[in-house]
Amino acid sequence: MIVRLPELWSANPIAFWLVVACLAYFVWMASRLVVIDIRSHLLPNRIVLPSYWTAVPLAVAALIGSGGLDVPGLVRVLGGGIVLWVVYFVLRIVYPAGMGFGDVKLAGVLGLYLGYLSWEHVFWGTAAAFLLGGLFGLGLILLRRGTGKTAIPFGPFMLVGAGLVLLLPAA
Repeated sequence: MIVRLPELWSANPIAFWLVVACLAYFVWMASRLVVIDIRSHLLPNRIVLPSYWTAVPLAVAALIGSGGLDVPGLVRVLGGGIVLWVVYFVLRIVYPAGMGFGDVKLAGVLGLYLGYLSWEHVFWGTAAAFLLGGLFGLGLILLRRGTGKTAIPFGPFMLVGAGLVLLLPAA
């Protein structure tokens, strides 16, 4: 997303400032949630749920970003949020011990952010979260600090994975 900012500035300064505001909020939200989830294995609603509303400017920026109405961009933002929410909800239903509902709610927010750039970003942000979480779990097992049953907060991996992918250029 950072790579896209200069072109957005020249195309539509209003969309630029909307995206900058959303990125600033993302950094604040992510830093708070990482600390809270590591300490308590919880992703509090008082932070996650308002994040849906603070991602609304991304949808507006996607709609007006290129100077005209970009309906596919808007669909991508909203679709990214819906698709990730549904994927994580299914994972929660299939294996409730492995995924908390806070992760499901956070997935929708991250889908909005990643969907702003592309469907590939939605995929890679999700893949990065599972890869990072899996490597961390494997490291715990190899260092004999945990087992396959050890509870690991997944929110930090979701946020770091999405944050890393947001730094990639849009397709």
